[in-house]
Amino acid sequence: MQREYEQLRRRFPRFCGCDTCRGDVLVYALNRLSPHYVSTHQGEVLTELSLTSDQERAKLDVVLLEGLSKVGLAPRCGAKPVQVV
Repeated sequence: MQREYEQLRRRFPRFCGCDTCRGDVLVYALNRLSPHYVSTHQGEVLTELSLTSDQERAKLDVVLLEGLSKVGLAPRCGAKPVQVV
């Protein structure tokens, strides 16, 4: 998820992107996606493979974009609000 956030974040240079805003976007997304808990390396590999499907990546991108938009409009860090999407 963090890699995907970083890729999307680069497309919105006006978005603050400080640790607080970054964390808020990631938490927003995590709270809206189904969990993928793993405890073994094999489980990690299988989960990574399923998350690389186009459909899963699209879901992740949509939720991250929603988070970027919401956090951008009301950043808790005190940065100037911006409309991202």
